[in-house]
Amino acid sequence: MSATAAARKRGKPASGAGAGAGAGASKRRRKGDSAGDKSKSKGGSKMNEEISSDSETESLAPRRTEEEEEEELEETAQEKKLRLAKLYLEQLRQQEEEKAEAREFEEDQVAGRLKEDVLEQRGRLQKSVAKEVQAPAPADIRILRGHQLSITCLVITPDDLAIFSAAKDCTIIKWSVESGRKLHVIPRAKKGADGKPSSHSSHILCMAISSDGKYLASGDRSKLILIWDAQSCQHLYTFTGHRDAVSGLAFRRGTHQLYSTSHDRSVKVWNVAENSYVETLFGHQDAVAALDALSRECCVTAGGRDGTVRVWKIPEESQLVFYGHQGSIDSIQLINEEHMVSGADDGSVALWGLSKKRPLALQREAHGLRGEPGLEQPFWVSSVAALLNTDLVATGSHNNSVRLWRCGEGFRQLDLLCDIPLVGFINSLKFSSAGDFLVAGVGQEHRLGRWWRIKEARNSVCIIPLRRAPRPPTAGS
Repeated sequence: MSATAAARKRGKPASGAGAGAGAGASKRRRKGDSAGDKSKSKGGSKMNEEISSDSETESLAPRRTEEEEEEELEETAQEKKLRLAKLYLEQLRQQEEEKAEAREFEEDQVAGRLKEDVLEQRGRLQKSVAKEVQAPAPADIRILRGHQLSITCLVITPDDLAIFSAAKDCTIIKWSVESGRKLHVIPRAKKGADGKPSSHSSHILCMAISSDGKYLASGDRSKLILIWDAQSCQHLYTFTGHRDAVSGLAFRRGTHQLYSTSHDRSVKVWNVAENSYVETLFGHQDAVAALDALSRECCVTAGGRDGTVRVWKIPEESQLVFYGHQGSIDSIQLINEEHMVSGADDGSVALWGLSKKRPLALQREAHGLRGEPGLEQPFWVSSVAALLNTDLVATGSHNNSVRLWRCGEGFRQLDLLCDIPLVGFINSLKFSSAGDFLVAGVGQEHRLGRWWRIKEARNSVCIIPLRRAPRPPTAGS
């Protein structure tokens, strides 16, 4: 028998390291343990080994807890400083990791933004937004009425707070986007007024607003271009020089340089801030129907019945000529600096790139067919619009709908997204700068003539909200 066992048998604590543990264990032992001890002691050394193993297992957990409590009680000031220092270092490490993750996220955002800026400067930016756009409910479309005759053109201020609309009744109305109320009305010029007219006396065909929202320009069938203060709607200047109806106006973005085109087949350049004429360019073989421009010192024109789209390089006084439509090209708008969309009376919509003389994509019968069986004719495409630097395009006709389209990768395909019901001739379309809404100018007649008249249509400005579908959550968000 070992010395420890003998000491237990005598009821005396054994000396050494195991004495304290044995004493603690004996206090917690159940009544049955004593009887078990006697029988186990008679059973020999093997039984003793099993008993000692059980007792040690029971005593381990309490002893560990007591030791921890003793360590906490016996922690010195130096050890406490060391423990707090380790906690502080761990917190710093976690903060640095979080900052590193934030920096990586910001760097990714900056890199993406720089890439977008480079593509935008090159004129090749194509943000994918069309797949997120949802067709609005007809009840969500707001209708603003104030013109007596068909709306012919409209523009949205750069801050998306106001809309200017013009019509065949020779008036211009400034609308509040938020409330839908008239902010200002520029009436028709009074007959017999002396001096230069301070407003229009014939059909207004086109309008443009500068990118800083300072100047508004409007052109009419009387060959005149009138310049207005966009904020107060006060008349500032009148530009004369065209020999026929002014059919297209556009400001160069970031400047007060104004481009105009006319049924006299010419393109003119003006400096609005200095109230001066710059130069005239020629090239079209028929009346020019529309014009658009962006940041570069160039503009694009729709050549009407001469069947061409032309890009005018102002400094070089040269032009690029594009062919593709079979009918009269009546509307055009730039999507970015390198791509544009146009519509014609043969019912087709075309996507163009400046590096190709033929359309990258051509959608025939974009708004369907009309007429009796066997004598069908396509609905004329009377207006086009593009959300700048994206893949979203809108077209209008008189088939009782506005259509939204998605441009495929590289602008080589045009896919129909949805129809938005609107009754009448859609004579003008404009997207807001943020892409939150689309504005349509609706009339009973086509803006350039009176070939048809839709009696049930209302001469109005329609604000169409464009809701975006929520994006699916990305991994790790």
